[in-house]
Amino acid sequence: MTQTRVMDGISDSSVTPFKKKLGSQLAKNKISVLQINLGKRCNLACTHCHVEAGPKRTEELSPEICHQLIELIYKFPQIKIVDLTGGAPEMLYGFKPIVEAARHADKQVIVRSNLTIYFEEGFQDIPEYCAKHQLKIVASLPCYLQDNVDKMRGTGVYERSILALQWLNKLGYGQKPNLILDLVYNPPIPKTAQFSLTANQIKLEQDYKKFLKEHFNIDFNNLFTITNLPIGRTKLHLDRQNLYAPYLKFLESNFNGSTTEYLMCRNELSIDYLGNVYDCDFNQMENLPAKLKGGETLTVTKLLAAVNLDSIDEVQTAPYCYGCTAGSGSSCGGALL
Repeated sequence: MTQTRVMDGISDSSVTPFKKKLGSQLAKNKISVLQINLGKRCNLACTHCHVEAGPKRTEELSPEICHQLIELIYKFPQIKIVDLTGGAPEMLYGFKPIVEAARHADKQVIVRSNLTIYFEEGFQDIPEYCAKHQLKIVASLPCYLQDNVDKMRGTGVYERSILALQWLNKLGYGQKPNLILDLVYNPPIPKTAQFSLTANQIKLEQDYKKFLKEHFNIDFNNLFTITNLPIGRTKLHLDRQNLYAPYLKFLESNFNGSTTEYLMCRNELSIDYLGNVYDCDFNQMENLPAKLKGGETLTVTKLLAAVNLDSIDEVQTAPYCYGCTAGSGSSCGGALL
């Protein structure tokens, strides 16, 4: 299949434009979630990372943007959730100031953790810090088996992840109602054209809980199953295997219109470390900014000058949106249906 490069990333002439598939624009709803990507620096370099984060990356939040984000959190009561991601958000500038401001403003704070950061020099206080501030931890554990995890994330990651989960359990995570510990499953990146949809979330959660409890006495709250979208390192891998276009077509062929009502992009704003605004983290990584009706892009500075956060009418879409709407759907909070 021939591929064509377009403004919103690599597309393919045989893939139906997402907006055409919907038959209308994807409307933005009232904003309640502020997802902040603090930067691309991370202690890991996972093969499926759509952010393409790693130890050699240096991009991270500046003091100026950090101050603006804190101001934004205080200004708009409609923000109920502040969702911090990276890179490894715990190791990036602004993590603790934003956490403390958001908790002071009575927002729920989510930190998306790779777990292994707890064992890096200078970050051993993070588990206790998270418990103190009652942060919801959404932790990556792409499989409950060691071999699969280490292949995706690096040798030794599984062992450290298990130790981190046990550490969190001792602090009450996964057990006390105000200390929520959720895990994230990512399927392996496809190596052949024999694609499959992400496993059933309810069934897989039962398997995770049974295995982790029996082998390591680990408890957690929920499992989120997330489809690998064809962006970042996943896209690079698919390109090398000549699987990018076939994978997109597979996702399109499993489009489920019932998922669109629950898409995370509809009620959130995604902010990058430079203060630019996107509809979701995936659009952020593909440099597809959120736009006002007149085509103007947004920044945190412009949001602070606005009367409210609900100035975006339409979510910007791209071919990879089929990844969020295939089968049972996919989001940062797992399956949609």
